[in-house]
Amino acid sequence: MKEYIVDNMNNKIRYHDLPGKDTPILFIHGLGCAGSFDYPEVASQICLINHRRILIDLLGSGFSDKPDSCLYTVKEHAKYLYNFVQDLRLYKFIIFAHSLGGAVALELANKCRENIETIILSEANLDKSSQGSLSYEFGTYKEEDFVNGIFDEVVSENSSVNSMWASALSVCSSTAISRISKSAVVGAEPSWREILYSLPCKRTFIFGEKSLPDDDQTELERHMINVEIVKSAGHSMAWENPKAEAIKKGILYAQGL
Repeated sequence: MKEYIVDNMNNKIRYHDLPGKDTPILFIHGLGCAGSFDYPEVASQICLINHRRILIDLLGSGFSDKPDSCLYTVKEHAKYLYNFVQDLRLYKFIIFAHSLGGAVALELANKCRENIETIILSEANLDKSSQGSLSYEFGTYKEEDFVNGIFDEVVSENSSVNSMWASALSVCSSTAISRISKSAVVGAEPSWREILYSLPCKRTFIFGEKSLPDDDQTELERHMINVEIVKSAGHSMAWENPKAEAIKKGILYAQGL
């Protein structure tokens, strides 16, 4: 695992950088997750093995630092990731992002539009969070209440029904989870959906089969977004079906094959 200093306070994100000669793929995880936890099996698939694969833990998650001083907004995550990809000299790269990480990915892509070969979004947030989503639920609590009790309750409640996510969430900063969730509730201008529609790169959106039907499937296709389906999986498809052909198809689409 490697590390990268993101600010003048010496805070660091940590990441895996797996070698490969083909276009680098930057993996960005979702809410309460970590690249080091979500993506090793996905990144090890034969269809990706020739790509350089960069699996990051966002600040506040996984093995990365968790300073309470950080704003942890979607835009702040995108800001340090922009510096990160510049310092790694990723002049052309693919982004693979899941859930709320998709909003971070879209903000990043908007900052380096000419560098993105394709963006592959796995059930990503395209609009501000709405009632019924976890980020809306977390983001509408007072930060103090969430940090000082609700966070631990969420981890405990999910330890049996969704143990993989509870395990990843338990090592996240409760402050980071609260603040990025509040950022998701506020949304962005332009919206993440508008950014996606405006990007000049190739664009793929992946649904888990168990998440369908979804009205957004038709809407995305209407805007010429390539849509793929991961069989035998729902929202947490990187855990449920990491060998998914849909991921392979998304990469092949990125390469024009």
